[in-house]
Amino acid sequence: MNTSAPSLYDDILAREGAMRLKRGAGIFVIIILIVVAMALTGLLDPQRFLDAWPAIKQLSSEMFPPDFRRYQNWLRPLADTLAMSVAGTALAVSLSLLLALFAARNTTPNIFVYHATRTLFNLLRSIPELIMGIIFVAMVGFGALPGVLAVGFHSVGMIGKFFAESIEHVDPKRVEAARAAGASPLQVVFHAVLPQVLPQLADTTIYRWEYNFRASTVLGAVGAGGIGFELIAALRVLEYAQVSALLICILICVTIVDGIGSALRSYLK
Repeated sequence: MNTSAPSLYDDILAREGAMRLKRGAGIFVIIILIVVAMALTGLLDPQRFLDAWPAIKQLSSEMFPPDFRRYQNWLRPLADTLAMSVAGTALAVSLSLLLALFAARNTTPNIFVYHATRTLFNLLRSIPELIMGIIFVAMVGFGALPGVLAVGFHSVGMIGKFFAESIEHVDPKRVEAARAAGASPLQVVFHAVLPQVLPQLADTTIYRWEYNFRASTVLGAVGAGGIGFELIAALRVLEYAQVSALLICILICVTIVDGIGSALRSYLK
């Protein structure tokens, strides 16, 4: 009589049960951490929301109807914000594409350059745009330029990481074939690596541009120009009707930028 089949079946059931128990325990721990985080931040305190209701009602009454009387003064700042997002994204992509080659294991010259470049990406990602904006305002003065630099260098940390990971996942056979044909390292990059990752790089660039436009709208808070400066100015003088009008303008621009991004992604497919 063959008893190996039932024994094998029991082992499979036991392993599957252990995996389900482990997965359930992991989910339970995550739920506990989420609940603790919500409790520590006051999100589970209904009294906080009840106490805030009078202020919400008063603020809503002051914000509506929106005041668009100064809309002509907002056209140039909106254009500056759009220009900041485009220029900052272009700067980030230019730097990221070069650095990503050093941050990808299959194209980096050595392991020290790899870790140094990855550390640089982590550093740039860890500094918020607003902090970078303050630093660059102190360096180059007020206006759109510090906003471009803040958006651009912060984006390098994220775009470079995505670019490097895309490069690491290219088909190694095409790279090996180019090297076997006697191609130089630069020729390998241009003929075997970049053609494989260009769609992912373009997609990442478009998504980051959409994000950078939204990020550019708040850099005016630190003197980096754009529509954010007008928004902060209206908040400082408690012109909440103008604040709501500005937010509507920003919403319209964000919607347009997202639509352009979607159209570009469809065109590049």
